[in-house]
Amino acid sequence: MTLRVRVAQAVEAVRARGGAASPEIGVILGSGLGALADQIDLAVAVPYAEIPHVPVPAAEGHRGRLVLGRLEGRTVAALQGRAHLYEGWTAEQVTFPVRVLVGLGVHTLVVTNAAGGLNPAFQSGDLMLITDHINFTGANPLVGPHDPLLGPRFPDMSRAYDPALRAVARGAARETGVPVREGVYAGVLGPSYETPAEVAMLARWGADAVGMSTVAEVIAARHAGLRVLGIAAITNAAGPAGAPAGEVTHEEVLAVARTLEPRFVRLARRIVRDLPGRDGGGR
Repeated sequence: MTLRVRVAQAVEAVRARGGAASPEIGVILGSGLGALADQIDLAVAVPYAEIPHVPVPAAEGHRGRLVLGRLEGRTVAALQGRAHLYEGWTAEQVTFPVRVLVGLGVHTLVVTNAAGGLNPAFQSGDLMLITDHINFTGANPLVGPHDPLLGPRFPDMSRAYDPALRAVARGAARETGVPVREGVYAGVLGPSYETPAEVAMLARWGADAVGMSTVAEVIAARHAGLRVLGIAAITNAAGPAGAPAGEVTHEEVLAVARTLEPRFVRLARRIVRDLPGRDGGGR
């Protein structure tokens, strides 16, 4: 069964549940950031387990459902949690929900995550607009047979994170009073956290934050022609000269993500309201 056929089956299953016929904005909510989906109006929530071929995440902090409805007057489809490569899924499987969003009609993707800060100026609890990424996962969702109806064989990634959407996010940050950083996100395989040598290496490469998700999803989204905005929640920060500040646990990451969640939700709602419409202009 081809990827295109599997996507069509998943889209049909979602539409059969009565979700928004053609959501315009997709949102992927990372560890501890799922509360935004709970604020969607006229919502239809579909557990991933009820959507054919969608992987069900096992990591704590990832609820595992697709929520469709309206937020700030926009039609949205929110992925409340994600599967990860470190759980044993392939890159194609991890990015399958992005393909489903495309099939539903999404034209813009807001992808979020919890990340460790590498930039010594960053503090735990910061929000960072992603300007670019480094794929250090060892995987790419486009490996394998090429279907030209899904996207080009060799998609350009020079503007993976849309500068115009980032400008919208900056404006939303000013208007809501939520400060934001900007920087490069390094994606790693996980599930172990980085060694001091790896932290120093990634910082020398120019990464400002590091995490175990996002890059494969963004590659798939850009392959399909979506515009992408990325937001990382810095849940633990490096010490001086990029050295780890101490031992890191997943429980601590989730705890910090939940403390900054109200600010994230306030910012994200304003961003969704202000994002350009399907034609690139105002909504």
